[in-house]
Amino acid sequence: MTPFSAADLTTAAPELFLAVAGLVLLLAGVFRGDRSTAWVTWAVVGAMALAAALVSQGGTARVLAFDGLYVSDAFSLFMKQLTLLGSALALLLSLGFNEREGIARFEYPILFLFATLGMLMMISANDMLSLYVSLELQSLCLYVVAAYRRDSVRSTEAGLKYFVLGALSSGMLLYGISLVYGYTGTTRFEMLLVQFGDMHGAPPLGVVIGLVFVLAGLCFKVSAVPFHMWTPDVYEGAPTPVTAFFAAAPKVAALALFARVTMGGFGPLVEQWSQIVVAVSIASMALGAFAAINQTNIKRLMAYSSIGHMGYVLIGLAAGSEAGIRGMLIYVAIYVVMGIGTFACILCMRRQGRMVEGIADLAGLARTQPAVALALAVFMFSMSGIPPLAGFFGKFYVFMAAIEAGMYVLAVLGVLSSVVAAYYYLRIVKIMYFDEPAEAFDRPVGAVLGTVLAGTSLFTLFFFLAPGMLLSSAKAAAAALAGG
Repeated sequence: MTPFSAADLTTAAPELFLAVAGLVLLLAGVFRGDRSTAWVTWAVVGAMALAAALVSQGGTARVLAFDGLYVSDAFSLFMKQLTLLGSALALLLSLGFNEREGIARFEYPILFLFATLGMLMMISANDMLSLYVSLELQSLCLYVVAAYRRDSVRSTEAGLKYFVLGALSSGMLLYGISLVYGYTGTTRFEMLLVQFGDMHGAPPLGVVIGLVFVLAGLCFKVSAVPFHMWTPDVYEGAPTPVTAFFAAAPKVAALALFARVTMGGFGPLVEQWSQIVVAVSIASMALGAFAAINQTNIKRLMAYSSIGHMGYVLIGLAAGSEAGIRGMLIYVAIYVVMGIGTFACILCMRRQGRMVEGIADLAGLARTQPAVALALAVFMFSMSGIPPLAGFFGKFYVFMAAIEAGMYVLAVLGVLSSVVAAYYYLRIVKIMYFDEPAEAFDRPVGAVLGTVLAGTSLFTLFFFLAPGMLLSSAKAAAAALAGG
């Protein structure tokens, strides 16, 4: 290991800034107590905005730092900005909720900040060891926020399940890393790429087994079948803003890591890992389509929906091409906005000061709160993939990438699962617009929540008018990863 240089510190400026900001705000919160919760939350949102600016200033050129453990390129630029956006929006959704539920403590935004720090490090990980350290930094914070409502049995159970299964996935990931290192003598992605590229014939069985365990650990982080078992319980039991956070930023970081490992480290072994990704993608789409049909809790339904969406995203990765990565990036960017918007609608489901989560509670919402009903309808139609809403473009690009790669069966199965999933999305619209009205939800929605809801719904509705910026950014990011 060479000593750290000023260039290394400059390259990792966003992460260093977040780390320092987190420590300063933690000390401020300790001295001022829970009275500082509101301004610490806004300070964390501001720190994330400044970190996004630092990420942008880093440029799109490929730069290595810390003896190759850290990489900055156009791919990391795209995914980091998306992660910071998802984290900031989820944190804003927490403001009114935590106050009303009596769980407003200064530690909450700090945990979000350190989890986001881990995610940024995951996205720039260029070595199996930096991968694992950053993944654990993120995971430890997520375990705590899942069980943040200490007096709730459901929240405590959610945190415990997430912790136990997360420890299992970490063990599988470490075992896979050890096997890969044992057979190759390196944990650096670039060296793995060279070794596998020079390899003649099939790779050693031990490397393939190690690859399987590494991908199994990563599948847990994106809640892909068959490592999805934690998702419904954690989504239902965790506080709703925390669930919104889980559905957005951590998924982005984990998918970035997934793509970095497969394309950047095991790229020449595409025949081996593509089979795994195809199987996981098909299973996730199928489970997400069918398991959500009978759900009565909207947060649990969104959990199965997220599993299905991860299946669609993995279609792009399975293609193993630049077009596939571009489709994956477009899909995940649109999904983050749709997911945050949907959970903003769920946070509006409050009666007599208490949250309600039953799908039946949405009955007649179009007549009692037409603006919220319209926004939720936009998100449901978009998640169904109905044009010209944003969700259609996400599915279009991943399906086209699969077709270009000759994976016709995978593309057809994706379309069929979308048709099945459309049933439970459209059922929510039917309940809101055609069922007899239930008791009206509390008003007002709140300025911050209303702003997030309006912004995400307008993006989803009018994305087709100006998709160029997202498409060009995703193309440059995909080229950086595929060509790196």
